[in-house]
Amino acid sequence: MPAPRVPVFDGHNDALLRLLLSGHPRPEEGFLAGERLCHLDLPRARAGGFVGGLFAIYVPDPTGAGVEADALMTRPRYDVPLPPALEPGWARDATLAMLAILLRLERASDGALAICRSVPDIEAAMARGAIAMVAHLEGAEAIDPDLRTLEVLHAAGLRSLGPVWSRPTIFGEGVPFRFPSGPDIGRGLTPAGEALVRACNGLRMMIDLSHLNERGFWDVARLSRAPLVATHSNAHAVCPHARNLTDAQLAAIRESRGMVGLNFATSFIRPDGRRDAATPLSMMVDHIDHLVSLVGIDGVGLGSDFDGATMPDAIGDARGLPNLVAALAERGYDGEALEKVCWRNWLRVLDATWRA
Repeated sequence: MPAPRVPVFDGHNDALLRLLLSGHPRPEEGFLAGERLCHLDLPRARAGGFVGGLFAIYVPDPTGAGVEADALMTRPRYDVPLPPALEPGWARDATLAMLAILLRLERASDGALAICRSVPDIEAAMARGAIAMVAHLEGAEAIDPDLRTLEVLHAAGLRSLGPVWSRPTIFGEGVPFRFPSGPDIGRGLTPAGEALVRACNGLRMMIDLSHLNERGFWDVARLSRAPLVATHSNAHAVCPHARNLTDAQLAAIRESRGMVGLNFATSFIRPDGRRDAATPLSMMVDHIDHLVSLVGIDGVGLGSDFDGATMPDAIGDARGLPNLVAALAERGYDGEALEKVCWRNWLRVLDATWRA
């Protein structure tokens, strides 16, 4: 029996970072026409049933740190140190550059791409066959303590924000890439971080808990009036990596009617924590099963981390999404349950957050 063709709305990709680092004066042209080395572009999205998602604005380290981390994560045990905080001016410049790329993608696409600021926007894009793009800030380094930048970015279309990546900000601390390890590492939110949570609630902006350490997670759970969401995180009970969520955290997400998007990064999937592309789809579905058992079928989706991580060979890039859909169907997810995991749950939680 052929695998069901189900659209996918994805909780996280780093295509904007890839386009920024390409150095091309018009990087949008490559995304639209198709590129030789990437996980996500327009032709790949259409081939794989990718109908939209959260497009991350992630500020890279100007020193180019990260190569060493990739090498360490192939070992049986590793502890990648947290990188230092970024200089705010650099972070703002890079953030604006990636937001500009997102705007140019929409303008140059002749209607094939659409920046969406509401769930009706997403639904309209899907109905006409356009890719729905939601602007997401991964790590709030560009935002000043007085939160003026937050208001400007929201007015420009930003609808989702993670207070940290895996490095410290003025708002809190992230978790290192450490295996095996729990996420209970470091202090919680700073007073500025608590103010950021309240401001995001006021603007009806989604707060992303991925990369935030456990004490910060519980601070957000205590303060926020919105559903708790981790856009690209997995189950710690299946893979005991610091980046993954404990059962207690998953229970809190369920209590808030929140959401977890499965991260495709192999080091967060494999029980041995290894960065290894030879990772079977069955391991990914094991995480889905555990997440569903703790959060419920209404609170689990996909958060690929395309263009930001090592993908399993069985997926490769966005063209391989039907392979994951088929693996979910073989495990017993069908009909409404399959649609919820692939796209409906994201629209539910975004609507609950943006219209709360």
